[in-house]
This record gives sequence, structure tokens and C-alpha cells, in this order.
Amino acid sequence: MFLSNQVALVTGGASGIGRAMALLFAAEGAAVSVVDLDEDAGQAVVKELLDRGERAIFVHCDVTRADDCQQAVEQTVATFGGLDILLNNAGIIRRTTILDISEEEWDLVMAVNVKSVFLMSKCTIPVMVHSGGGAIVNTASGWGLVGGHNAVSYCASKGAVVNMTRAMALDHGPQNIRVNCICPGDTDTPMLRNEAQQLGLPDGQFLAEAAERPLQRMGRPEDIAQAALYLASDAASFVTGTALVVDGGGLAG
Repeated sequence: MFLSNQVALVTGGASGIGRAMALLFAAEGAAVSVVDLDEDAGQAVVKELLDRGERAIFVHCDVTRADDCQQAVEQTVATFGGLDILLNNAGIIRRTTILDISEEEWDLVMAVNVKSVFLMSKCTIPVMVHSGGGAIVNTASGWGLVGGHNAVSYCASKGAVVNMTRAMALDHGPQNIRVNCICPGDTDTPMLRNEAQQLGLPDGQFLAEAAERPLQRMGRPEDIAQAALYLASDAASFVTGTALVVDGGGLAG
């Protein structure tokens, strides 16, 4: 198993890509801390892992609050004895132009998508330094590399995550901490289906358009989790500061 004796914390772990990461990382031998606001869904993920004989806990956490993030890290370390892998995956989207988004919505997108990466990393890196290193994988987006229509706050936030990843890789490489990000394309998650509602489009039409890429399908949460597994594992021991596009060829041309 790729992650034997490792401890991983995944934010947004109750559903979608985060849930897929939790299930895969546990299957590969890691103890997993599932961090989310949705207690019912998060506990359901943990129950699934425990029923499989794997190690997992749920931590209720608002990733935009420093105290919650510190408590999540401390509870993880207290339960499993360390923290080797941080998966900064929590995220939200608002499908608006800059003229239509409110200041409150802008601040919320930036808080969940960017500030959470700052807070969770700030709490986790000292633990990794103490233990001799670790890996951080941030979930960005293809729209962190190119622009997209009616998603200005999301594009801005994910662009920030991409460049934060590079800066953190420079700062913490000497401490044996690798920092990378994934840039998914459209992936079949509850958040993607919520985008259709925000735009007032039928699910079928929206999902069909999302599949218009060279591989002719949307991503699955498991596709993104596999990329995170690679970046977090020793298979990527010489990889840091990279933005790995996982989008079925959507940005290829």
C-alpha cells in the first residue's frame, strides 16, 4: 500500500472529491481525518471506512476559522500520533460576473477556497516540520489556469491557490515538505450539479456540455483522488510546486 503508517487530513471530506480522497487514501493504508461542516455526511464516510476495517475520525470544522483549523489538526495528531498529508480540498463556487456578485459572497468564496488553505497549512506545517516532512495537496481548478464565464470569484480564488502552492513549495522544500496542487476539470459532484441550478440550466444539458472534451466524459471524483494519491505518495518524491491538470484534455487546445 502506498500510504502505510501515514496520517492524512482531508478538508471537504464529506462528499464529492474529498470523500473519494478519504476512501482511496484509507484503502492505501493511511489513517484519515475527515474534516467538514456537514456532520451527518462526514460521519457516514467515517462509518464506511471503519466498517472496512480502516482508521478514520470525523472532525466538525469551519475551515474559514483559525480556531477550528487548529482544533482539527490537534485532534488528528492526538488520535493518530502525527499528520503526514494535508489535502486542502474544501471549496465552493458562485456562478456570477463581477457585477452580480455581492461583497459578502465574494468574501465567502475567498474564505472557503483560499483562506482555508492558508489556515490549515499554517496549523499543519509545524507538525510536519517536527516529524521530518510531509506532503500538501491543494485542490485548485482548471479555472485557476484559464478564465471561465460567470465564475469570477471562483477563478480568482483558484488562481490564488495555484500560486500559493508554488510559493509554499519554495518556502518549505528545505523542510522536506512537498506542496502541489491539482487542477480538475468538470467532475461529477454535488457542487457541479449545483452550478446548473445557479445558472438556471437543466441538469442534463449542463452535464452534457461538461463532458465536451477529448475524452468525451466528465471527471469522476475517483479520477481526482488518484491524482492526489500520486502527489501525496513517495511516487512523487521529486515533485513539488506543480499544478497537475486532470481534466480529460479540456485545456489541451
